[in-house]
Amino acid sequence: MSFDRSALAARIAAHGPMVRVVVAEVAGSAPREVGASITVWEDGQDGTIGGGTLEYEAAATAREMLRAGTDKITRSVALGPDMGQCCGGRVRLLWERFSEATLPDGPIHARPTGKAEPTLTVQRILARSRDRGDQPGPMLMDGWMIEPLTARPAPVWIWGAGHVGRALVSALSALPDITITWIDTAPERFPDDIPEGITALPAPDIAAATRFAPPDAHHIVLTYSHALDQAICDGLLARGFASAGVIGSATKWARFRKRLQQSGHTCAEIDRIRCPIGDKSLGKHPAAIALGVAADIVKNVGRARRDARPGDKGTENDRRLSGD
Repeated sequence: MSFDRSALAARIAAHGPMVRVVVAEVAGSAPREVGASITVWEDGQDGTIGGGTLEYEAAATAREMLRAGTDKITRSVALGPDMGQCCGGRVRLLWERFSEATLPDGPIHARPTGKAEPTLTVQRILARSRDRGDQPGPMLMDGWMIEPLTARPAPVWIWGAGHVGRALVSALSALPDITITWIDTAPERFPDDIPEGITALPAPDIAAATRFAPPDAHHIVLTYSHALDQAICDGLLARGFASAGVIGSATKWARFRKRLQQSGHTCAEIDRIRCPIGDKSLGKHPAAIALGVAADIVKNVGRARRDARPGDKGTENDRRLSGD
C-alpha cells in the first residue's frame, strides 16, 4: 500500500478538505494491513480499512475532525474489547486532515504522530529516501508514520479478450497500483463496455505488439490460439518481463518449451514463464480461473515492489504496538 497523492488531490478538488485514516500499526489478527486507508469528507468516503464497526467509528471520528477543524489524531484500538469484533488483535489508526495546501511532496510522506523528534533510525530512512531514492513500505517507526507516495503503477498486460480474459480484467480492474493493457487481434474481440482505465490494444500481428510492452510488465497470455500464445511467449522472452504466465496444460507447455528452445531461448529464460496458471482446485469456469490468476498477479506485483526496495527486509512493520 502507498499514499496516493494524486487521488487525494482530486478528491480535495471535488469535495474540499478531508480526513485520511490510515492503519499505522497492527498486532495480532486485524482486518487490514498497515498502510490501508480511507479518505472521508462530509457526505462521503472512499477506500476501506475493513472491520465494519472499526471503519464506521473511524469515519465518524473523521467527520467530527472536519467539523472541529482538528488536524491530527492517533489512537490504539483493541478490536475485541473496544469494537466487539472477532479479530483478537490491536490496530493503531492515524487520522490526518488534508487540504490542497497540506498535501505532501517527495518520494515518501514522513511525519510524527505526536511531537516525537526523529530518531536516528528515522533519520536514516529519510536520508536513504532522499539520497538513494529508497521507498520503504508503510510503517510506524519510533513515533513517526512513514509511507511511500504512489509510484508508477505496475503494468499488467493481458493477452486475449475471450471468456477468461474478460473475467480476469473484471477481477483486476478495481485494484490499486496496477495499470492494465488488454491486447487482442481485432477491435471486435473486445466487449462493448471496457472498464474505465483499461487500455484496449487491437493488434492484428499480436506477437509483434510484445515490443511495445515495458520490460517490467507482468503478462498473462490466454489468446484463442496456441500458435499465437507461443509467438507471444517468444516475443516476451526477447523483450524481457517482470513475470509471465500462459493458460494451458502441462502437455501444452512441454511442446512450447521444446519449440522455444529451438528458437534460441535458454532453459533458464523459459523457466521464468509459468504454465499452467491459476489454481486448478478452484475449477475450470472462466471466473474461477480468473480468480486464481488474479491472485498470482497480485503476489507477483507485490514481490516485484518488495524486491525493488534496497535493504527492505520487511521487519519494521512487525514491531509490536507501543502504549498510548
